[in-house]
Amino acid sequence: MAKQTICYIFEAPAIAGAFFIETLNRTMIEIPLQIIELEQDNYHILIEGYFNDETLSYWIIDTGASKTVLDLNLSSFYEIIDSDNLDDFQSAGINQGMTETSVGKMFHLRFGDLEIEDHKVALIDLTHVNDIYRKYTTYQIAGLLGSDILMKHKCVIDYKRKIIKFQYS
Repeated sequence: MAKQTICYIFEAPAIAGAFFIETLNRTMIEIPLQIIELEQDNYHILIEGYFNDETLSYWIIDTGASKTVLDLNLSSFYEIIDSDNLDDFQSAGINQGMTETSVGKMFHLRFGDLEIEDHKVALIDLTHVNDIYRKYTTYQIAGLLGSDILMKHKCVIDYKRKIIKFQYS
């Protein structure tokens, strides 16, 4: 996976024509995206990840999800944890009411060189999602990558190049 350093160039207003270069010590990891058209003009963005045992997993990038969701049926990749926060146990979708969920700690997930360890996730049965995917693709969805991870790693989606960039923390 390609790594890059972000470089910003600013024009200094006090010094006409002078440029200051600030290199931010932030390495970005680029991961290829797969843009899946499930139906006409209905797209999902997928990326490949790997669990701790190198099992391949497919993740839907869901910028509208507040937290990452892991399929409840993938029990070898998480442990259920207790939570004092009642909001952790509820999930709402646009087309459905509130869904009871469990909270888990996902052991390990890797996207390219980015390692995510012991991340708190919502555990939801994604059978209905995978049933839809089976109609149109061969992908088995492991989860939804939510804004908790996307924000933490300052993700940038580049549709033209079909990549997503993650910043090392």
